Amino acid sequence: MDPVLIYIFAFLFGAIVGSFLNVCIFRIPLGKSLISPSSRCPQCKIAIKAYDNIPILSYFLLGGRCRSCRAPISARYPLVEGMTALFSVFLMLKFGLSASFFISFILISSLVVVSFIDLDHRIIPDTISLPGIILGLLASFMKPAGQNDFLVRFVFRTVKGGINMATLDSLLGIFIGGGLLYAVAVLFYWVTKKEGMGGGDIKLLAMIGAFLGWTSTVFTIVVSSLIGSIVGVALMVAKGADSKYAIPFGPFLSMGAVIYLFFGREIIRWYLHFRM
Repeated sequence: MDPVLIYIFAFLFGAIVGSFLNVCIFRIPLGKSLISPSSRCPQCKIAIKAYDNIPILSYFLLGGRCRSCRAPISARYPLVEGMTALFSVFLMLKFGLSASFFISFILISSLVVVSFIDLDHRIIPDTISLPGIILGLLASFMKPAGQNDFLVRFVFRTVKGGINMATLDSLLGIFIGGGLLYAVAVLFYWVTKKEGMGGGDIKLLAMIGAFLGWTSTVFTIVVSSLIGSIVGVALMVAKGADSKYAIPFGPFLSMGAVIYLFFGREIIRWYLHFRM
C-alpha cells in the first residue's frame, strides 16, 4: 500500500476515534451510557445530524456553533479529535501498521480521556485505569520477548515456567508503578500531613507500567513531576495563589508516559552515556 495512503488512513482513524473519546470525556464522569442516546447539543438537546458530526471538519463548517440553536460549541471537540489524529499518525511513523501501533494507540486514547476528565472533575475513573491495567498485561503477550533490562533479566532467571520477558516487564510495571506512586503519596502525607495524591493517580501509573514496562514508571514520575512543578509554579505566579493551589496530576503523568513511549528509551540511553 502507498505510504501516503497509510498515513491518511491513520489520520482519519485517529480523528474518528477522537470523536468517540469526546463522548467518553463528557459521559463517563456523569455515569451515562457511551452508546445511547446519540450525540446532541447540550443546550437545545436536539440530536446532531450525521453530516454535522464529521470529526474536526464539522466544527469549522458550522463556525463553532450548533446548527439548531447557534449555541457555541467548545473548541475542545476538534482539539481532542485533532490530537488523537496526530498521535495516530506519529504512532504509524514509529511502529508501522502493526500490533504495537494498535496497543500504543489504545494507551494514548486512554490517556487523552483520563487527562481531560481529570482537568474537568479532578478524578481518574477506575473504568479507564483498571481495565487498562488488564489490557496492558494482556498486550504484553503480543510483544517480542527480547528486553534489554537488567531487572527483568534478573527476575526472569529466578522465575520458573518460561514466562515471557515482556509479560514479566508488564507485571513489574504494574507493581512498581503503583507501589512507587503509593510510596510517594505516603511520604508526602507523612511530611506535610496533607493528601497530595489520590488513588486514581496510583492506578493510572500502574496502567502505564502495564503497557510500557517498569522503566516507564520511573521515567514518568520524574518527567511528570518536573513538568508539573514548572506549570504549578507558573500558575501560582499568574493567579497569585499560594502553595495550596491544587492542579490535577493525571495530565502530567499522561504527558510523561507519552514522552516515554516516543522518546523514553533514547533519552535514557543518552543520559546513561552522558553520565559515563
